[in-house]
Amino acid sequence: MEPLAPARLDEICVRPERPEDQSAVYQINSAAFENQAEAGLVDTLREVARPMISLVATAADQVVGHIMFSPVTLLEHPGVQMMGLAPMAVAPAFQRHGIGSLLVRAGLKSCAELGAVGVVVLGHPEYYPRFGFSAASGFGLECEYEVPSEVFMAMELNSGALQGHTGTIRYHPAFLDL
Repeated sequence: MEPLAPARLDEICVRPERPEDQSAVYQINSAAFENQAEAGLVDTLREVARPMISLVATAADQVVGHIMFSPVTLLEHPGVQMMGLAPMAVAPAFQRHGIGSLLVRAGLKSCAELGAVGVVVLGHPEYYPRFGFSAASGFGLECEYEVPSEVFMAMELNSGALQGHTGTIRYHPAFLDL
């Protein structure tokens, strides 16, 4: 994939991933994370996780970004439908131009349309709060993995939806291979 010049945000289209996008999605995740673990995770989740949301950002019909949401389980309340944001990647030449923000916002909207009541993310505590994420511990949620509390965040897609639903979040078993 030959990189284009960074596009203006009004030239970016966010849409559901298509089968013909899979190779570009793999390349973007490999380049953004400097290894192939996340790219392999995307391939695995695409096959085994349901429901799953996988969106791409395109510029001039070239895939320049990707985001995926897959189901997570609140162990103490398995009937609560929640999604986990992971991974998100933007081609290095297109980073820091707002494409990641477009992907997150579109993905959160898709999660709400799917009926999820909340979303969790393991990510940069300076980045994700702009979308409404805050420390998951504030909701009484903890991650199954040993991670610093400030990097495990959650947000409600419906106000009050997580009230009284506390416990441990478990990611899809495919994440164990990371």
